[in-house]
Amino acid sequence: MTKKTVILLPNTQQVLQKMGVNIKKARLRRNIKAEILAEKAQISKSTLSAIEKGVSTVSIGAYAAVLYSLGMDKDFEMIALDEEGKKDYWEHNFQLRKRATKRKRQKE
Repeated sequence: MTKKTVILLPNTQQVLQKMGVNIKKARLRRNIKAEILAEKAQISKSTLSAIEKGVSTVSIGAYAAVLYSLGMDKDFEMIALDEEGKKDYWEHNFQLRKRATKRKRQKE
């Protein structure tokens, strides 16, 4: 089976490279050897090296495993967080319910 090549925009590639650098910095700040982190994330050392370089052909699952192993899985949840989109949705689709006015009972 041949690998499919994904063509990324230069900005997207830069984002992946920056994410890789950030992952490497987090590993080094925690004084974790690459071999140990790769074992903990259940990936090969070469895959970890590719992640730290921001290689786009690495599976998102491998990125998730590394972030979890570093205790950064909450950061991973922030990737697709669309607060602005949620705000726009509620502003355009949320309709406030209006209560009917209470009628006063007339005394007979």
